[in-house]
Amino acid sequence: MNIFWFLPIHGDGHYLGTQHGARAVDHHYLKQIAQAADELGYGGVLIPTGRSCEDSWIVAASLIPVTRRLKFLVALRPSTISPTVSARQAATLDRLSEGRLLVNIVAGGDSGDLEADGTFLSHDERYEHAREFLDVWTRLLAGEEVTYEGKHIKVKGARQLFPPVQRPHPPLYFGGSSDAAHDLAAEKTELYLTWGEPPAEVEKKFDDVRKRAAKLGRKVKFGVRLHVIPRETNDQAWAAADDLIKYLDEETVAKAQAGFSGMDSEGQRRMAALHGGSRANLEISPNLWAGVGLARSGAGTALVGDGETIARRLKEYEALGADTFVLSGYPHLEEAYRFAELVFPHIGVQSASKAQGANLVAPVGEVVGNSYVPQPLKTAHG
Repeated sequence: MNIFWFLPIHGDGHYLGTQHGARAVDHHYLKQIAQAADELGYGGVLIPTGRSCEDSWIVAASLIPVTRRLKFLVALRPSTISPTVSARQAATLDRLSEGRLLVNIVAGGDSGDLEADGTFLSHDERYEHAREFLDVWTRLLAGEEVTYEGKHIKVKGARQLFPPVQRPHPPLYFGGSSDAAHDLAAEKTELYLTWGEPPAEVEKKFDDVRKRAAKLGRKVKFGVRLHVIPRETNDQAWAAADDLIKYLDEETVAKAQAGFSGMDSEGQRRMAALHGGSRANLEISPNLWAGVGLARSGAGTALVGDGETIARRLKEYEALGADTFVLSGYPHLEEAYRFAELVFPHIGVQSASKAQGANLVAPVGEVVGNSYVPQPLKTAHG
């Protein structure tokens, strides 16, 4: 199981839909989250994109020197950049990070976001454009000289002089729920990532992408993007879920849902359908809570429970084919620790230090009366 965390480059806080307990984004805070994820044993961090976010590529570059193993799953919107310029950025970041770049292709999203960045393509045209973009992008990073003339993209004599570390190119992750998205995932990407839906719906999506890929002679890996609310007991976890939206009033919910309804994203439509804009029945599947989607676009569900319960739900998705989970929680710094402490022991994830068999002392909490003498921590290496 590959467990990734999330960098909240659009802001963070204790509650949804309010300024109560909100935190500003600055480099010091992002560095804290990235370094915590690096040390705790997360495989990487997702860095999103959009007009409400800091730039994902610059943020990733800034965190290379302050992390050691952490991979950066960097969001890329093909319609906002030339494939040749993007290929140079990707190769550079992959080299400077010594092979720690993963790329999350975002072809869809909020049309308002896209139009603000100069993209006025229809839903299916965005996927056509992304396919042409990836044709050029992947060939460049594989070392080809590319001349290409498509419906949306035209380049002549393009070359990438400095290759990436990962060959033929950094792995491509991709999410989407429409037919056009599933076609693109099957044809061009290494890992298909779905937002968290009930397992039966996730299984249908995985099976569909798997069959489309098989027709092309390809295999695709799978992952799930979720929020998490882990606590020591299930009752505490559900209380924390209620607490997360306690400042979220009906006017804010209605305004958010009206905005989401104007998007032409099939994934966003599916997220909205899970809760219907109502707080009445937010547990849509055992321990799967749709409350995040009342105020937040994109991934709108969270797994809620004690460590063992959340681990069991993750393993249910794993049984369907998911080997990667991209997770987040509010606030992201504290919840990165909480999830690692409560859930990692149930899914076999070790901290980076333990995995290397470092010369550590056992964790003891607060020392009482100066009576504690540190003992070496026993590891698998003795």
